[in-house]
Amino acid sequence: MEAKANQVQLHDKFFVPFIDRATITARVAALGKVISADYAGKKPLFIAVLNGSFMFAADLFRAVTIDAEISFIKLASYKGMSSSGSVITAIGLEEKVAGRHVILLEDIIDTGKTLHQFLPEILARNPASMRIASFLVKPEALVHHVLADYTGFEIANEFVVGYGLDYDGLGRNLPELYRVVTQ
Repeated sequence: MEAKANQVQLHDKFFVPFIDRATITARVAALGKVISADYAGKKPLFIAVLNGSFMFAADLFRAVTIDAEISFIKLASYKGMSSSGSVITAIGLEEKVAGRHVILLEDIIDTGKTLHQFLPEILARNPASMRIASFLVKPEALVHHVLADYTGFEIANEFVVGYGLDYDGLGRNLPELYRVVTQ
């Protein structure tokens, strides 16, 4: 199969535009306003889950207008286009979260397995509050009851790349979101 206009090829798959950059920018700005209002005077700690959330985390963090801090952890559960079934912590959390208002930043809540396994670790550290902000949520794919408090977009159970999300390492640098072409 040969790439057509507006398609991108990553490895053996083709992807077409799905959510444009302007729409993403507007939605992230709106989330920043809501979070700023919800956390006024609280100085929350944002914890971004690498690698996929780095663009969302940077844009959202710039969009908040309150005093806040940010840290990063690395969790992995994907290989290719599907979840591997296990969650690996590659870079752990060094900041103290006890008594802090924590907002966990995710690129996508798919099956919910990653957060289902990681949330007890964060909650065991006794944060004052714990909320989740996810760029994308796939309600149809949820296996574990993990809900985002702040959601960028709800999408169908399709494989997507761009805006930090990848297909075996490629596509993270695309400034908009693309979905896989199915034959």
